Amino acid sequence: MRLRALLDTDALGLKLLGGEDELDRTVRGVMTTDLRDPSRYLSGGELVLTGLAWRRDAADSEPFVRILVQAGVAALAAGEAELGDVPDDLVVACARHRLPLFAVHESVAFATVTEHVVRQVSGERAGDLAAVVDRHRRMMTSGPAGGGPDVVLDLLGSDLDLRAWVLSPAGRLIAGSQVAGSAGSRGAGPTLPADVCARLAAEQLAAARTGRRGPHRVTLGQTTYSLFPVRSSGRSASSVRDVRETVLSDWLLAVEADAGDWAEERLDLLHGVTQLIAVERDRRDAARTVRRRLAQEVLELVQTGAAPAEIAARLRVAAPVLLPGLGTAPHWQVVVARVDWDGGEVEGGPVAQTLLEEILVDPAATGPEHSDRIAVAHTGDEAIALVPLPAVTGEHDDAGTGVVADALLESVRDPLTAGLNDDGRLTLGVSAAVHSAEGLRGALEEARHARRVAAARQGRVCAAGHQELASHVLLLPFVPDDVRRAFTARLLDPLRDYDRRHRAELIPTLEAFLDCDGSWTRCASRLHLHVNTLRYRVGRIEQLTSRDLSRLEDKLDFFLALRMS
Repeated sequence: MRLRALLDTDALGLKLLGGEDELDRTVRGVMTTDLRDPSRYLSGGELVLTGLAWRRDAADSEPFVRILVQAGVAALAAGEAELGDVPDDLVVACARHRLPLFAVHESVAFATVTEHVVRQVSGERAGDLAAVVDRHRRMMTSGPAGGGPDVVLDLLGSDLDLRAWVLSPAGRLIAGSQVAGSAGSRGAGPTLPADVCARLAAEQLAAARTGRRGPHRVTLGQTTYSLFPVRSSGRSASSVRDVRETVLSDWLLAVEADAGDWAEERLDLLHGVTQLIAVERDRRDAARTVRRRLAQEVLELVQTGAAPAEIAARLRVAAPVLLPGLGTAPHWQVVVARVDWDGGEVEGGPVAQTLLEEILVDPAATGPEHSDRIAVAHTGDEAIALVPLPAVTGEHDDAGTGVVADALLESVRDPLTAGLNDDGRLTLGVSAAVHSAEGLRGALEEARHARRVAAARQGRVCAAGHQELASHVLLLPFVPDDVRRAFTARLLDPLRDYDRRHRAELIPTLEAFLDCDGSWTRCASRLHLHVNTLRYRVGRIEQLTSRDLSRLEDKLDFFLALRMS
């Protein structure tokens, strides 16, 4: 706003005492001070309000005004409440340095002037930013990328002093901004901690599943965030038939501010920003088309039993796309994911495909481009990823270099559980690394078996790896439910009934005894029992079940019954 506009507002009670020729100066902020030297708090362009408490005699006016001018302030406004009329020495000093001077009537509070200036300046800044955002949107939708989400977040930081971040539904940091002039500029990168990212993503997904309208406000510690969904630029909330189709694929704009008391104009501006980011999201999804098609072609060749030479040729085409610059053909892993929704009305395949593309990115990586080396196809409710690994040499050439099932879900479990709510499940299976086209068919079957093992577990988000397929857990998921129930009831129900009547803790004793490999001393130590007490309990277990815990077969039956119960 211009200084001239202050005189046009009667409610401010301002009287111009000097500087008629400088009224076209721009006011970029307001500051109230009675310090003799407020320069450290000035950045230029402020209207400085003062009650003159810094003035002890006429000699103080000249150095005070000189400090303001050197700091580049727009004007000075002195209150009349303390001294009555503004002193002549201050009027003379301001005239000498061409600093506009206003008198503030004693009936007008400085807070009134401050509120008016802040409102006007913020409105103008928002309008300017809206024009920039609109121009940037037109540029991006009609031509090459305009710099990605970071560019528009930098606009929020520089024009509205808003720190903001773009997050994936799994809580990965895609883009972030800093307030202009703060320690660590854009080049320093985003600073939102990973645990905060995961919490914010979980809060957004939980709110979306309840159908609450955004923005959603979340307070973590002493900081309040406002969360805005970033939907596809060609899709509105009203056009989505079922929220489950998109809830696990929408990005999120998190703004460090409480939007609860924002004006409608500022909210509209932030919604415009989300639309701008959505253009970048759609561009990234379009770029994934080639990788998805490669994965689909390889998958079809593998499932139809094509010759290894034909699969190898297709892999040679895929390798440079997925791992540009790699000199030799990589090794591969297969990851299978499935999303199941209660009722079956929503197709899980596209959701699983989007999630797998996100989950397979290193959680420490930032930016959208890190997912550009992952090829994921989907069929029905199942998504299948072809993951390239840099070829290494050595006897254990896949150790430590590939995808590990548990690590996939470590940082994303909480957000995805919130999005799946109580009517969805995500299960994943991971194969071992294979070194040639001949191994891909076996890797696909191995990943599918591992996913079935994961599906037999409790929880909304579960994964299993190829390492588990060499143990008894491979068999358990395929035991029919009625057989499971009959087997566990025959062995464990007598113990449960006895524990219920006598509080004898036979079931915990049995678990500890098997876990200690039948060692009496180690088990007694773990349970804090005398060995004779332990022997009595084991004897009671054998009596109630007609089994002998010194026999391997009976130990194995108890072990499996406990695992299946």
